[in-house]
This record gives sequence, structure tokens and C-alpha cells, in this order.
Amino acid sequence: MATRSKSSLGTRWSGRVTKESNALDLEEGVFTWADPKKIALSLKQSADSSTRRKAPPFRSAMSMLVFYINRTGRNLDKDQLRILEQAKEELRTLYGKSRHK
Repeated sequence: MATRSKSSLGTRWSGRVTKESNALDLEEGVFTWADPKKIALSLKQSADSSTRRKAPPFRSAMSMLVFYINRTGRNLDKDQLRILEQAKEELRTLYGKSRHK
């Protein structure tokens, strides 16, 4: 059984989804930013303005964020993972879907 060599994120299908999402127009490098609120605001703006998404804006934005976190997996820097997890909470707050603790 042949194994595929690892290629850069940009050439994998998951990288293409992140770059060329048919539902959201994402800002360049949005998932690499250091400010979780800025990430959440960008995702919200993209989801709210999209005319191609199939789900409600909150769900589309959260799905793209979770997709990126899951597909990056172990290759994601722990500090960046923490920032993206905080961005999920910011996104919930922006859409008025905060979790009660």
C-alpha cells in the first residue's frame, strides 16, 4: 500500500476548503491572528454577508472555525489553539449564544 507524502496545508483538500470556502469569504490568514475577538468578528462579518452559505450565519462561522481546528490537529501550535478556542467563545457572545456555566 502506497503512502502519500505530507504536503503543505495549501495543497490538501482541507487547505483548499479553508482558502476557497464556497460559503464564506474569509480574510487572509484569519486563523493565524493572535486576537480571538478579531478572529470572531471577521468570521461573523463573513458569515453575515455571505449569500452562498447553506446554514444560519452563526452555524456557518462556527463550523468553519471548528473545521480549521480539527483539520489542523496536532500541527496546531498550543498557543494558537488556545486563541482559536477563545475565538469560539467570542463568536458565541457576538451571536448571543453564550453558554451558561
